[in-house]
Amino acid sequence: MTKPLRLELDRSAKTPLAEQIHGGIRAAIANGVLAPGARLPSWQDLAAQLGVARGTVRAAYEKLSSAQLIVASRATGTHVADRPSFPVRKDKAPAPGSFMEMYQELTAGPAIFQMGVPAQETFPATLLARMRAQAVRVEMSAPAIYPDPRGELDLRREIAAYLALARGIACTPSLIIITSGFSGGLGLALRVLGLESKTKVWMENPGFPFTRHGLALARLSIAPIPVDADGIDVEYGLKHAPDAALVVVTPGQQAPLGSTLSLARRSRLLDWATRRKAWVIEDDYLSELQLKGRATPALASLDRAGRVIHIGSFSKTVTPALRLGFVVAPAALASRFAEAAACLAPAPGPAVQLATADFIREGHYLRHLRRTKRVYAAQGDALLKQLRTRTANVALAGLAAVLRLPDGAPDLAIAREAASFGLAPTPLSLWYASTASARPGLLLGIATSPQKRIEASCDRLFEIIDRLT
Repeated sequence: MTKPLRLELDRSAKTPLAEQIHGGIRAAIANGVLAPGARLPSWQDLAAQLGVARGTVRAAYEKLSSAQLIVASRATGTHVADRPSFPVRKDKAPAPGSFMEMYQELTAGPAIFQMGVPAQETFPATLLARMRAQAVRVEMSAPAIYPDPRGELDLRREIAAYLALARGIACTPSLIIITSGFSGGLGLALRVLGLESKTKVWMENPGFPFTRHGLALARLSIAPIPVDADGIDVEYGLKHAPDAALVVVTPGQQAPLGSTLSLARRSRLLDWATRRKAWVIEDDYLSELQLKGRATPALASLDRAGRVIHIGSFSKTVTPALRLGFVVAPAALASRFAEAAACLAPAPGPAVQLATADFIREGHYLRHLRRTKRVYAAQGDALLKQLRTRTANVALAGLAAVLRLPDGAPDLAIAREAASFGLAPTPLSLWYASTASARPGLLLGIATSPQKRIEASCDRLFEIIDRLT
């Protein structure tokens, strides 16, 4: 070396001086400040330079030598060890047109009109942070044992009580499995059912693209079933795919068109599932978060034969960052769900579960839902008012406004152009099973449409639509 090695030591810190010297040299090597072959001062010289004991520097050098970062020789002195150069690896962008490209585009944010995420202003961040901190302390002070793979009993009890009150489902905590959101619940259910490759499954068309891709990954044969004002068309499914073994449905508020599955169709679907011994996965993604009137009871509340697997989530009602959901298993499958959870997909860590249990038990969850409904209802009305000054082809559906576009309109290109302006409308065409059945349109999230920014955002969006159609 032609100049002294610059190391900053903090003698008031708790970190030993030898460790500080070791860390400083290691960082200099990692950052390229000290290149392979660079000569280091002897430990005697560096000790004098830093004003520390020789043994302190010697201990740091010995640790660096043990890590093969430096080499020492009486003949040539101490040098940075040669090491192979590794190219900096950058994450490759997903292939154009791939599922992961679509996934990243749909989940990027935050942005105006983004679907699937709650409003930041209604999120009780301070309260939940305090509860999670307390739960972490409880978790860290508990005995070091494996937690129940089905999830914390406290949370399963609170969910069972909530479901009885809000969704009409009578179940015990033993039937509830805590999962990592809806996708975790879906994956767990598909493992438990163990359906053979190419088994037919009904899927709403249009329907949630992530669910459709998950079913395809499970090597199931997807039968797209049309949706109308009464929900999934059960008679169409019976006519075109009567041999299906599974149905995945959003009966509360159909995603994305918002219709509620009628009582007649619910009864018809459950009767057929009972006779056929088919299974029904109920995606209750919004729970009771319905903006107009009271939410319809869950499909599982009508199930007397144990054919419905109910899956819920806190992603839309609280935040997707929790990655917390749950499955209500039919009694006949409870032990298999527990086994699959124990061996393949155990519940998330206890702290987030315990905090969520406290959040529900102390009444914060219901109060949060009531406040959220009021905010979303006001934002939905304001968004609809703005949109209807520009087009009549718009309607509210669940927590989104569905904006229909003319046939052939490039909704995907419009959405990508809008993203550069901080807007995130979701292309409706992506929700269809095929390009042949797809209808162009845009889904505009209500939760992420604050009233003070709606007018300007709508102006920008329609400028893009007019330019590209």
